[in-house]
Amino acid sequence: MATRSEFDVLDRSPDPALDELAGLAAALCGADYAYTAWTDGNRLWFKSRHGFEGAEQIRTQTACHWTLESGAPMLIEDATKDSRFPPQGIPLPGAGFCRSYAGVPLVNTAQEIVGTLAVLTAAPSQFSNLHLHLLEILGRQVMTRLELYSRIGSQEQAQRARQRTERALAIERSFVAATLDSIPALVALLDNAGHIVRMNYPCKQLTGLSLADAVGRPFFEDFLEGVDGAWIAARIQEASSGQVSGPYESLWRAHDNKTRRVSWTLRSLAGPSDDLQYLIVTGQDVTDQRQVEKALLSSETRYKQLVENSLGFLFTCTAEGRLTSLNAFTAETLGYRIKDLIGHSVTLFLEMPGAAIFQEGLHALRPGEEWQGVLRVRRSDGVNRHIAFRSKLMELPDNQLIVLNHGMDVTEQHEAEEALHLATHQRELILESVGDGIYGIDLDGNLTFINKAAAEILGYTSDQLIGRDVFELIHHSNADGTPAGKATNLIFQSMRRHEQIRTRDEVFWRKDGSSIPVEYSAAPLVENDVVCGMVVAFQDVSERRRLDRMKDEFISTVSHELRTPLTSLRASLGLLSSGSFDKRPDKQQQMVEMAIGNCDRLVRLVNGILDFNRMEKGQLAFNRQPVDAQSLLRRAAQNSQSVATKSHINFRIESPDHISVLADEQRILQVLNELISNAIKFSPPETLIRLVAHPAGPQEICFHVQDQGRGIPLEKLDRIFDRFQQGDSSDTRDMGGTGLGLALCRSIVEQHGGRIWAQSQPGKGSRFLFTLPAAPKMVNFPVKNHGLFSGRPKKSDRAH
Repeated sequence: MATRSEFDVLDRSPDPALDELAGLAAALCGADYAYTAWTDGNRLWFKSRHGFEGAEQIRTQTACHWTLESGAPMLIEDATKDSRFPPQGIPLPGAGFCRSYAGVPLVNTAQEIVGTLAVLTAAPSQFSNLHLHLLEILGRQVMTRLELYSRIGSQEQAQRARQRTERALAIERSFVAATLDSIPALVALLDNAGHIVRMNYPCKQLTGLSLADAVGRPFFEDFLEGVDGAWIAARIQEASSGQVSGPYESLWRAHDNKTRRVSWTLRSLAGPSDDLQYLIVTGQDVTDQRQVEKALLSSETRYKQLVENSLGFLFTCTAEGRLTSLNAFTAETLGYRIKDLIGHSVTLFLEMPGAAIFQEGLHALRPGEEWQGVLRVRRSDGVNRHIAFRSKLMELPDNQLIVLNHGMDVTEQHEAEEALHLATHQRELILESVGDGIYGIDLDGNLTFINKAAAEILGYTSDQLIGRDVFELIHHSNADGTPAGKATNLIFQSMRRHEQIRTRDEVFWRKDGSSIPVEYSAAPLVENDVVCGMVVAFQDVSERRRLDRMKDEFISTVSHELRTPLTSLRASLGLLSSGSFDKRPDKQQQMVEMAIGNCDRLVRLVNGILDFNRMEKGQLAFNRQPVDAQSLLRRAAQNSQSVATKSHINFRIESPDHISVLADEQRILQVLNELISNAIKFSPPETLIRLVAHPAGPQEICFHVQDQGRGIPLEKLDRIFDRFQQGDSSDTRDMGGTGLGLALCRSIVEQHGGRIWAQSQPGKGSRFLFTLPAAPKMVNFPVKNHGLFSGRPKKSDRAH
């Protein structure tokens, strides 16, 4: 049974199926508007809608609030006569007010109300109980779809979990295989019938068979001598019951048509459901050891020679662990003399907890049995070594028990394994810490590893990419969208040629179908002098190319802005210098004024660039003082009055008296001048520019500059305050400017502790708003509604 949390009802991504149901509800009920909405207690989120574009609404302003409160279908014939709603009716974002309403709660199988399905229309008395019945039927269809989404999501999660488990098992198998091949013991993995599934490297060396030749062969019949089928079946049955069968000593057939004596055990390996999955044979080639033991028992002289000439630890001790003999190599390795060790406990040179483990192993030994383990040995100088011990309890002819111990120094192997583990961990840390994307592929082009940065750039998770064909995911098309061939792909070509490549003009394709420009280098992965794949390191250069384009556009714009006044200035001065207007003083004055105007234009351009540079470096000082807001607006209007008059544009100032801001007067005038100048540029003649200031709260004053021009495209609003940005790229040429003005305005306002943003309706004009901190002890005025735009800015309207 799905619960409210399992539906993820607050997911606000579009759902075409629910949009169709909303449209069907509107068609069946003859409604102007229809929607499916979720609620979180404070707001109503429109998951699907018909006839309007609103995204959310305060819950208490909606008719659905009362449907949710009652938990039952609701019919409102005329909301203008209902005291729960405003006189105009039920408000609906982007649609005005509605008078008729019909809505039903959406109830899941846990009897929880997760939202509503409603229809509305502007006319009264449009719906009946029949329409409520239709809405209830459609509401059940909505919940059925949500139940389906929940089940699909659960199945996808289960599938991802299974994939992670399979990858983990693959890694574990690789680790186990590498570990088995690195240990000296003989290990064979059998199925429950005794046929070979896998052998480790020492086992393959002993038998002389490759894994391909060995797989499927009956292990006991083909490799053990002197055992019959009944005995083998009994051992398999014993191991299958969960017991450890053995140890046994048998002759194994070796690759040179000889036999080796092996001490081995048989045990079972259970599967996930505790059922028998495999049998494991683990053995130790004791041929040499048995020969040594035989020689020791048969001849004291040969015993001494073998012991003294052994290049490994070799010593005997009592069943209690007291040393009775040892070879010179053991004494020299430990840093003692032989006579200093005889009679002492073996624990003298064993570190804890190894000493306790060794003692427990001795106490558990029975005649003919063997104990083995890796223990840390302490030399006389305090240096530790790792020794792999094998100890066997033997009964001498006089019934005396003695423990024969053999050890090999595996310190270097242990340190190498630790170093490998550390190197692997460091590699993983490095891959995850670098900002560039890095991934590896095998010879078939399947992805073998990828770091977090690469997965995020491509829009995937690492789990979604491992094992997938990289070409099909990110190289399937060229930059122009035409299909790309795998044979012509540079990465695959360099892999075939075993060479490294680097390219700066390529695109990768993301999960959402978009492409990103990248620079990448690819180099072959070489293991044992054989190329086994490629590693690719790449960078998303979208931002760099965007900055390059912005830089080029800025240089072009500034060059144009400099050249235009310089050309005019040179022409004016040239005419004056030539004496052409010596007898026409009025023309001379006009040329001088033109030259001065162009000089002023150059000064403003340079000052704007320098101010922005100082602002970016935090070097622009501010002199904050209480300043009257109305006075700021009047001064700004006066500064632009002459230009506005020439363009036949009027100003209207709207501001209460006695409201002040804490600001640098000149810098805020600079902001207002920039905003007013832009408004004049983009306003047609005979229009009005409104300059507004009003309290936006007890500690904040909001300023508006609103024109009646062509407006700004909605997709440009978020970037209009970025450097080198204008509402239209053609504005730079047609209207002039460097594209730094609004960026400088934002920096000035934000360093005053305020914020700046823009609102626009294409074809009806734009409004630029910014806030400043109110001066201390100002009168708290109520917030007023000023004209076409109203309310506080939504998050998406603010400059970030």
